[in-house]
Amino acid sequence: MARARISVDRDFTVARVSRRLFGSFVEHMGRCVYTGIYEPGHPAADSQGFREDVLDLVRELGVTVVRYPGGNFASGYAWEDGVGPLEERPRRLDTAWHSVESNAFGFHEFIDWSRKAGVEPMETINLGTRGVDAARAIVEYANHPGGSYLSDLRARNGHREPFGIKLWCLGNELDGPWQIGHKTADEYGRLAREAAKAMRAVDSGIELVACGSSNQAMDTFGTWEQTVLGHAYEVVDHVSLHAYYQEHDGDVASFLASGTEMDRHIEAVAATVDAVRSKGRHRKRIGLSFDEWNVWYERGRDAEDQPQRVADAGWQEHPRLIEDSYNVTDAVVVGTLLNSLLRHCDRVTIANQAQLVNVIAPIRTEENGPAWRQAIFHPFALTAELARGESLQTVVRSDRYPTIRSGDVDVVDAAATWDEENGRLAFFLANRSLTEPAAVEAGLRGFDAGRVLRADVLTVPDGRDRFAANRWAAAGGPVRPGPLAGVTVSGEALTLTLPALSWAVVVLEARMR
Repeated sequence: MARARISVDRDFTVARVSRRLFGSFVEHMGRCVYTGIYEPGHPAADSQGFREDVLDLVRELGVTVVRYPGGNFASGYAWEDGVGPLEERPRRLDTAWHSVESNAFGFHEFIDWSRKAGVEPMETINLGTRGVDAARAIVEYANHPGGSYLSDLRARNGHREPFGIKLWCLGNELDGPWQIGHKTADEYGRLAREAAKAMRAVDSGIELVACGSSNQAMDTFGTWEQTVLGHAYEVVDHVSLHAYYQEHDGDVASFLASGTEMDRHIEAVAATVDAVRSKGRHRKRIGLSFDEWNVWYERGRDAEDQPQRVADAGWQEHPRLIEDSYNVTDAVVVGTLLNSLLRHCDRVTIANQAQLVNVIAPIRTEENGPAWRQAIFHPFALTAELARGESLQTVVRSDRYPTIRSGDVDVVDAAATWDEENGRLAFFLANRSLTEPAAVEAGLRGFDAGRVLRADVLTVPDGRDRFAANRWAAAGGPVRPGPLAGVTVSGEALTLTLPALSWAVVVLEARMR
């Protein structure tokens, strides 16, 4: 049996847990929008064509903010195509994903869907093929109260009141050669600065996210952020990070340590941001928007050839693209990625799991059929529900194991939060061992813990298959949380045993000493 000791102290906190950490991402890619969140004619569709079965799952998932409409799609998108009468909207070729875009779901539909889902919209503008004037115009259309051409056009199109969008992304992954309108850091940095100035001239209250590097493997990583923020630091509020994780060639040990890779990624970008802040003598501190993260089986992806691979199927509306089925191992990894975000919530101000439905998603649907929860749905939903108040600094002393990609890594991964208002202390735990349970003891310095309010664990069904997944299950499925037995608490000590390959949450009634 592996062993771990975890220590938390009421006086050592990271920061308040922002609700924006529990964001998601809806892109016009594959079946995320069409036959995902939007399917007129489906038995569960409402009068606007939104699938209510999916809306129910989105609310259960606990999503707080949704980034839209991309992603790569945004770099060639004209937002004007998605407003006005449906019969007058143009059909376009989406060359990012080699698909036909009907524009039946557009700007107004997204805002209406966001309100029904109870999520904050996070709009990505096109800085690939478009520029400053279009950036200014979309903010006027969305947020200006009225009395101008574009705000009055919004009213004629059905929304007299402003959309009131607070969060705006200044393009997407523009350091990537695969991106429509790919730019150098200097080109993008100057464009982002001028677009930001024009957008703020219309609405001074918006928050802006500058593009960071597309991933850590980019040759531009680090220098891109430094150059872009050298141009735009004072006019933006956040810089983006993107990362996807997968099991490479059976190296499950490294895959299960993905949370440590996320830790290093966040810390590297934070260091670059701080260096630019110091050099420029800036007073404010830029936040990190981790607005694309997930497990994604890219299988040796070279992003430049993705459009060609999609093109093999010809021009279609909403073709099936990267509809990964997620298993228990993936769910445990997603739990550790959420732990990393909690551990760094002093720097990570926004996070969006990519994507929400069908495309590498926690929710799957079938056209004219069911919607169901994938394995990765559960750690996200429970963390979004229970991670409240302050994130606590969490010290783990655990047995370790070797990995190729990350060196020696703790078998047990942990994060913890303290909700003083409701008197709840929550632990989010993972056992990365495939074969051994882990005996965990947590020292609760400065807390007097009472009863166990909740103890749930997600692990291999019947202890047999780490590749178990939920497929075509209208309700439930084999991979779901169940009760974690044997959790005991006494004063300042918590003890429990985690099954092999598991993710768990334990919530205690507590008060500060």
